[in-house]
Amino acid sequence: MYLDEAKELMQKAVDHTAAELVKIRAGKAMPNLLDGVFVNYYGSPTPLSQVSSITTPDARTLAIKPFERSLISEIEKAIINSDLGLAPQNNGEIIILTIPALTEERRLQLVKNAKAECETGKISIRSVRKDTNESLRKLQKEGASEDDIKRGEDQVQKFTDAFSLKIDELFTKKEVDIMKV
Repeated sequence: MYLDEAKELMQKAVDHTAAELVKIRAGKAMPNLLDGVFVNYYGSPTPLSQVSSITTPDARTLAIKPFERSLISEIEKAIINSDLGLAPQNNGEIIILTIPALTEERRLQLVKNAKAECETGKISIRSVRKDTNESLRKLQKEGASEDDIKRGEDQVQKFTDAFSLKIDELFTKKEVDIMKV
């Protein structure tokens, strides 16, 4: 039971890290770049993707077509107020976002951000390992055999190594993506 739960929590840490890495833009226009943008829709904050369609006409452009024309100014405000640093252009029907090319300095900063995000994921995995091992030691005090506990700890370490490797692979892919000009 403890091992399945540990494996599941470690997988969640990897999934969360992958989701956070997607938010680090690599100079290409991707609709998920706007996942963190919320629009004031009839008084409640609503994800931009729920009030508009977001397309990529080319590698450096995002086109946002609101489902209701009255939302154009709200969407522009939301994008300007986000920390994305993008300037929306409005033609009355759609909003165009041009993604600027990244400088070498900015690329290196994004790689550092990605590395920090991956390290946070690894810390989560190690935390799960620590908690699981403590739970196993409690079982030993309650009468479980020392050999069973040792096997459990070995299995938890294998999970930790495997999931840490997955995070390393995510980082390597993201680094290549960011540094590609």
